[in-house]
Amino acid sequence: MKPIRLPEPPSGGMGVPDIFEGGVDVIRRAIVISNGTTAAENQSVGLVRALGLADKLSIYRVTRQRWGVNEWLHWLSRLIRQIFTDSRFANSPPDMKSFPFPGLLSILEEDGEKIASIASETYKTVLKGKLIFPPFREGPLLIVACGHHTVSIASSVKHLASEKVFVIQVQHPRSCLDRFDLVVTPRHDYYALTASGQQEIPRIFRRWITPQDPPGSNVVFTIGALHQADSTALRLAANAWHDELAPLPKPLLVVNIGGPTRNCKYSSDLATQLVGSLENVLASCGSVIVSFSRRTPKKVFDIVKRDLGGHPKIYIWDGEDPNLHMGQLAWADAFVITADSISMLSEACSTGKPIYVIGSEHCKWKFSAFHKTLRERGAVRPFTGFEDMSNTWSYPPLNDAAEVAAQVRDILAKRGLALGH
Repeated sequence: MKPIRLPEPPSGGMGVPDIFEGGVDVIRRAIVISNGTTAAENQSVGLVRALGLADKLSIYRVTRQRWGVNEWLHWLSRLIRQIFTDSRFANSPPDMKSFPFPGLLSILEEDGEKIASIASETYKTVLKGKLIFPPFREGPLLIVACGHHTVSIASSVKHLASEKVFVIQVQHPRSCLDRFDLVVTPRHDYYALTASGQQEIPRIFRRWITPQDPPGSNVVFTIGALHQADSTALRLAANAWHDELAPLPKPLLVVNIGGPTRNCKYSSDLATQLVGSLENVLASCGSVIVSFSRRTPKKVFDIVKRDLGGHPKIYIWDGEDPNLHMGQLAWADAFVITADSISMLSEACSTGKPIYVIGSEHCKWKFSAFHKTLRERGAVRPFTGFEDMSNTWSYPPLNDAAEVAAQVRDILAKRGLALGH
């Protein structure tokens, strides 16, 4: 696990920062524990941005291999936790060190000790010009982790430095939620507890499906996935991509194509359907940009490239740098997005612009619940191929990161903590 230090802006003024403001302990620094995937990292960094600590952020990427003995140990650890936190074995989640096979857990928690040691370094000498000030207390450390491979590390940090950290786990950790100060998770992760969810899951498997219990007081809900596409980022992207995207004929339709998942299965038939529907709406489009995700199957890419690549109104992004994704969000007049990607839909919903979804009929379980919520908010409509893209509509932008940040501030205040800059 290698630390990545993000650049900090030049500090202004003289003197030592006031760590105690009105008797409140101030959090001025943050660490993101990342599993190395772009989607998970964007969620954590997006929350840190909303909390105002982006310029005091370090990122630690977990580089554990996901195959061979490491994958076996990962699943064995989860099984052990599941068994020993089952209500038949204990009335409350046990301390991490009380688990059997401590050697196994030490393998998974080794990285947590490194981060906990950072949190424990609470004093340092500040040099300002020629003046050396006395050591001052830096205050607690905010930890934001996302993804299943970060759960053991984040909980280890909380265990080892509980008084010096505030730990937020993004995405449902499946068990022992009280290992964290806060769990941030989409509401649809609790779909398994709904009547519809229980109809889809055989009773014998229900207790193994996340989550097992109703949410506690340390659970904060979102509608979609957290991300970095806030209003500030979109303004910057609009400026950065002005010369390339502003001259394009309007309306500009952006098409984002993902790939089939376990809960949104489809084949090349969806690509054929998408091509036909796009051809039908081209007359009402000024220009179209089509982009693909890392999950897009080659056969889907080939169909779209073959059938649409030669049209003068259509630009197909090849995925090479520079990445125009943020520019698309800023300059698009409307979106067509495949139903499989919660992240892409969440980002597009932050713009308040029209979003048309294709393939939602192939989705099931919590993906269906997510799409239903977006439809009820008026954020998305099905893409039929009969739309007039010159007609526009809007809705209140989805701003999960800002809403979660407001709740985090309230929770911190109740604990005598505040966020500094």
